[in-house]
Amino acid sequence: MKRKLIAAIGIAGMMVSIAACGGDSGDDKKAGADGWAGETLTVWVMDGSSPDQWQKDLAAEFEKKTKAKVKFEVQQWNGIQQKLTTALSEENPPDVFEIGNTQTPAYAKTGGLADLGDLKKEIGADWTESLNESSVYEGKQYAAPWYFANRVVLYNKKIWADAGIKETPRTRDEFYKALKAIGEKTDAEPLYLPGQNWYHFVGLVIGEGGELVKKEGDKYVSNLDDPKVAAAMETYKKFQALSKAPKDKDEATPQQGEVFAKGKTGAFIGMGWEAGIATKANPKIEKEIGYFTIPGATADKPEGVFLGGSNLAVAAGSKKQELAKEFLKLALSDTFEGQLAKLNGVIPNKESLQSNLKGNAPAEAAAPAAAVGGTTPLIPEWAAVENEPNPIKTYMTAVLNGKSPAEAAKQVEDEFNKRLAQQQ
Repeated sequence: MKRKLIAAIGIAGMMVSIAACGGDSGDDKKAGADGWAGETLTVWVMDGSSPDQWQKDLAAEFEKKTKAKVKFEVQQWNGIQQKLTTALSEENPPDVFEIGNTQTPAYAKTGGLADLGDLKKEIGADWTESLNESSVYEGKQYAAPWYFANRVVLYNKKIWADAGIKETPRTRDEFYKALKAIGEKTDAEPLYLPGQNWYHFVGLVIGEGGELVKKEGDKYVSNLDDPKVAAAMETYKKFQALSKAPKDKDEATPQQGEVFAKGKTGAFIGMGWEAGIATKANPKIEKEIGYFTIPGATADKPEGVFLGGSNLAVAAGSKKQELAKEFLKLALSDTFEGQLAKLNGVIPNKESLQSNLKGNAPAEAAAPAAAVGGTTPLIPEWAAVENEPNPIKTYMTAVLNGKSPAEAAKQVEDEFNKRLAQQQ
């Protein structure tokens, strides 16, 4: 999967209100003897999300089933939020569209998304719960989970062998022990972990069962002073101490794949596609790259991870909502969901479809953690928090530079709360 896709789906941008036009059910023609013959459904998908073959096969099956045609329109991530916001307020919005999972609540709040509760009952009984959470807002189903990705451990097989490590670790303690062995028995840096790889930190918080925000009265405020958040940060600090990476930079400054490409790093925590960055910088390293699931506290449960991904939604203003739901029934079926997983190496919305990832090493490593993963807070107010300078990054660097988690939380509390209070 293209890097820009994964980067974009992990970032919830600023939202403006959508003056959504309610769908007129009278315009939504029901299928007759000839189905929806003569109708064309407009579907927006993001660049890199759906392969040409997937679109071709799905369009053919859709036409066979409904007698209607589907028009896929590929969108660019850059500027999509404003473009979609505008489109949803107009008379003829796209009927179906891809939407970043963390962005979904903000659009649902504006009234721009159709209620898909009936669709969930019909085809979504076995959707993975953690993957479906972002499609639900205030108890209602406003989208459907489509595809996802999360971080794994990418490691240098030669360095691990030189350190005498014969098996990949299955627990957090085993992982730490292996990295210590690399530091003691080789001249490699055990782990490249910059101080502001904050999506990994979010995963650790999820693993602890913590929340980044809490509700006080009718507003959300920072929850960084929670003991569970502090415990996650202490875990991060323990592993970051094995790294020479800067404490005040994130994983893209410099690109950690490029650091790994030099062949002097035992492991790093990142997206599977980051191996491509490494091999582009040093093609010879490709044969040395291995992958495994980020180990959790116990062997029976992987570490918590941040789930980046996309949902599919229907515009509340679409005049073809019934036809749109017929499209979703096909797109999200085992056939086409499985095909997408196989072609793009993404995690499908059902655990039963993960067999389609066989042979794709990074995807196979990512899949086990999907069921225990999560996201940043699924509230519209969250969008402003991620804007630079991200207060969570500031918090992390402060702890790594010696402040206690409580002191660091206090340091960023005002800015965190200010952002959560911004009008959406």
